[in-house]
Amino acid sequence: MNDNRLQKELMGIYALWWREFIVFRREKSRIVSSVVQPLMWLFLFGSGVGASINISDINYRDYIYPGILTMSVLFGSVFFGLYIVWDRKLDVLKAVLVAPVSRISIFMGKVLGGCTDVTLQILILFIFSFLFPSVNPWGIPMALLFLLITSIALVSLGLAIGSMLESLEGFQVVSTFVVFPLFFLSGALFPVDNKLPLWLQSLVKLNPLTYAVDGVRGALLNVNAFPFYIDFGVITFFAVVMFLLGSVLFSRMK
Repeated sequence: MNDNRLQKELMGIYALWWREFIVFRREKSRIVSSVVQPLMWLFLFGSGVGASINISDINYRDYIYPGILTMSVLFGSVFFGLYIVWDRKLDVLKAVLVAPVSRISIFMGKVLGGCTDVTLQILILFIFSFLFPSVNPWGIPMALLFLLITSIALVSLGLAIGSMLESLEGFQVVSTFVVFPLFFLSGALFPVDNKLPLWLQSLVKLNPLTYAVDGVRGALLNVNAFPFYIDFGVITFFAVVMFLLGSVLFSRMK
């Protein structure tokens, strides 16, 4: 009996993961925009600002490459929660919720689907890493691990927000107030050091995304503001907390 129950739960997780993957594969415009937007940041913003900035003897465009990768994970993961609101409007979510599987399995399938979508986007961006001479290609697996853990945290966060809201407009407003502070206070575009104002240093260090950016930057450029174990520990703890929070809020969704 227990084995049959476990098999049903695993099949439910797989079915939801596969559905999200199929949806992502069909949305060609979403795939294109998820690649073009980061490249615009790198080559337009990076080249423009980088013309007058040089950090740690590293080209500024190369320096922000890890931050832009993390930005892609942030935007792609949090806004994945928008699909919960959309599915609710189309009554697709009702059909899913009455399936003979637990809500935690439904939530887990959604998280895996969102993480898969984001990971595929990041793998495409890694193909362009040869355009950034300072990037160490041997550090890509470690950077990918950091980004994967970060995507688990942020997809869970996006689903948590989506489970509390019933309108697309409400989700966009709330998620914007979450996404942009996380990004701009992560050190994605500037070094995290003692040159920052004290109040800004405090906010940056309280932001869990700072440690994701720092971990990816350390893996790709060997430039760290914090020790590796702190980066890994903070982002893993953040992922666990967001997954638990998201699963609780999703379970209470009506």
